[in-house]
Amino acid sequence: MKDLTFEQKRSVSRAEAAEQLMQLATALRDGGEVEWNIGHGTLSLRVPDELHSEIEVEIGDGRIELEIELEWSTARLRPTPPKPPAGAEDKEEKEEREGKPRKAGQRKSAPAKPKRTGTGTSTGTRRAASAKRSAAAP
Repeated sequence: MKDLTFEQKRSVSRAEAAEQLMQLATALRDGGEVEWNIGHGTLSLRVPDELHSEIEVEIGDGRIELEIELEWSTARLRPTPPKPPAGAEDKEEKEEREGKPRKAGQRKSAPAKPKRTGTGTSTGTRRAASAKRSAAAP
């Protein structure tokens, strides 16, 4: 479901079409907001620095249709978490790299194994194996 849809269809001269596109181009180049006079008011859109562009040309039935579409997200981008500083390493990795011996009984820690999910009653592998046996049987 769309929050707002505005569509305006009307006949314009080539000069009027050019003027609309130039106003839009200027607003896009300068950044910030694009304002559009929509007859009974003004539509104001905040345009980000990066957006998706699509140009479509349809020719047929004695007509040419040119659509220029610009699209962008209204969601705010979440900042990416900071990366650890270059050269930062785990104490255990550093000791191993430097050749320091481990204490008696000390094990190298391993990454955690992924947890199991589901009911544990899957027979997908068994079915595939039995299907192979029956297919291989004479």
